[in-house]
Amino acid sequence: MTPADAIDFARSSIYVLLEVITPAMLTALVVGLAIGLLQALTQIQEMTLVFVPKIIAIFIVLLISLPFAGEAMGSLMTDIAQRIAAY
Repeated sequence: MTPADAIDFARSSIYVLLEVITPAMLTALVVGLAIGLLQALTQIQEMTLVFVPKIIAIFIVLLISLPFAGEAMGSLMTDIAQRIAAY
C-alpha cells in the first residue's frame, strides 16, 4: 500500500462520515436555533428546554436516515475490502 492509497482511504472515509452525520447535525442546528429564538422571545431560560427537543429530533432523523447511512458505510466497506483483496 502506498501513501497515496492510505490518503485515498482516509479521504473516502471522511466523505462517508460527512454524508452520514450531516442530517443529524443540520437537525440539531435548526432545532437549537428555533428553541433559542423561542427562549429569546419568551424569556424562558430553562436548560432542559434545549436538550430534550433536540435529542428527540436527532433521534427521529437518525431513524429516518439509517438506511442511507447503512448503505453508505456498506459501500465504503465493500470498496475497502476490494482494494485489500487487490493487493
